[in-house]
Parts: sequence; C-alpha cells; structure tokens
Amino acid sequence: MPRQLGELEDAVMTRVWQWNRPVTVREVLEDLQQERSIAYTTVMTVMDNLHQKGWVRREVDGRAYRYMAVSTRAAYSAALMNEAWSTSDNLAAALVAFFGMMSQEQREALRDAIRVVEGDANRDEQAQTAER
Repeated sequence: MPRQLGELEDAVMTRVWQWNRPVTVREVLEDLQQERSIAYTTVMTVMDNLHQKGWVRREVDGRAYRYMAVSTRAAYSAALMNEAWSTSDNLAAALVAFFGMMSQEQREALRDAIRVVEGDANRDEQAQTAER
C-alpha cells in the first residue's frame, strides 16, 4: 500500500502527473520556483527519492535524467482511499460517513463510476457465459 506523499513530494508528483511526459529536474525546479524558493539539489533529491520509492521511473538523457510517473494520480488516490477504508472495523459505517462528506458533484461521479464497474462486471459475466 502506498503511503501518503509528503508536501514537497506531492508538489513534484503533481507536475509530473499534470505534464504527462518525461520531465527533468530543471523543468520541475523552474516551475516550483514560481511558488517558493527552492534549490536544484533539493528537487533532485526529492525526484531521486520518488524514483527509489517506485513513484517514477527514469531514463538517462545526456547528462540528466528524464522522469516519468509509474501510475496516475487517480490510481494513487484510489490506493489511499482503499487503504484508509480497509483499516475500519465497520466498513459499511465508514462508507456511509464518507459518502455523507461528499458534495453532490462527487456523489454523481461515484454513481457514474459504479455504472462503469457494474457494466464491466456484466460484460465479463456475459463473456464467461458465452465461453461455456
């Protein structure tokens, strides 16, 4: 299970996810410097740590690395939600409380997601029946 990213790790990963392409430390640094004072070596260390933790993969590009996300922000968020939910001693109550915190827009997104998952399950069932 993934642990939650730290504040600077999240700031770096947000850029990697948003840009959705291989990025260099320099690119991330320049974007971060629009918000805060930060050293190149700090960003380099964070990106190396993210690589060591399996969040990004990297490839050599000249004298630098280009970093790419291993998974999506959505997959990261889903894993965190699943981890938090699975620690509850009353799964149904945790879901009810969570759904109660949702905005109308979030509940609509949840309904859409359930329809997609149920549609996938129905297609899988139909395929298995057809194979028999």
